[in-house]
Amino acid sequence: MKKVLRALVILGFAALLGVSTEAQSPGKIKVLSDSPLQSALVPIAEVFRRDSGHQVEFVFGTSPVVHKKVADGETGDVLIIQPGFVAELLKSGKVAPGEHPVIGRVGFGLAARADAPARDITTVEAFRHVVLNADALIFSNLASGNYFATVLERLNIAELVKAKVVRLPPAEVFERVNRGKGNDIGVGTIPLINVTKGLRLIGPLPAEVQGYIVYVAAPMSGAPSPEAGRAFIAFLRSPAAKSMFAANGVEPGTAK
Repeated sequence: MKKVLRALVILGFAALLGVSTEAQSPGKIKVLSDSPLQSALVPIAEVFRRDSGHQVEFVFGTSPVVHKKVADGETGDVLIIQPGFVAELLKSGKVAPGEHPVIGRVGFGLAARADAPARDITTVEAFRHVVLNADALIFSNLASGNYFATVLERLNIAELVKAKVVRLPPAEVFERVNRGKGNDIGVGTIPLINVTKGLRLIGPLPAEVQGYIVYVAAPMSGAPSPEAGRAFIAFLRSPAAKSMFAANGVEPGTAK
């Protein structure tokens, strides 16, 4: 009985002081990030948790979606998206000023159903051949898709494949490839292709036409756990994190 009374007294003092026992639990940070980094960030966060004791909770989405969430008032500790969106949120006071380091970049590749025959796209000529002979070319209406559209223009085949082009929201691109025939080809970031069930990577775009999406990490203004958030950003630049990024198709990169 005495123990129960003592616990009630402690809780009573906490209530009088406006302290939440849940809010006092240490070690949680919230990170809002672009989806192609998910396969790398999840294992990186687990190592960070073991080393620091800080648990990482993620919210994943495309950079435009994450940008809108933050602009509309969603809070967190760390933001990992494309530099242009971070610059906009810095102007509106949603991102803390200071260094916003580049943590990596992802390249683009072609995807097919896992049961489709292997194809070679290591050269520009081989790439052209595969694209011209596809039944459908499925790519997004955002960054990766916009870039691929410029590749088709550069290779002077945009008009030749116009009838087979399907532009969709990012979340629907690989689903559409999986539903189609083996000669339907999807376009997307290499890490996302590698982790999508039912698909396989035909290959990265040839070096002559390859492009990249760069990502930076930024502390958010009014972060609930600012020190832990900055520690996570620092960890993302460590040799251990870089190794896990590389293993999941995320290359080192510099801001453009």
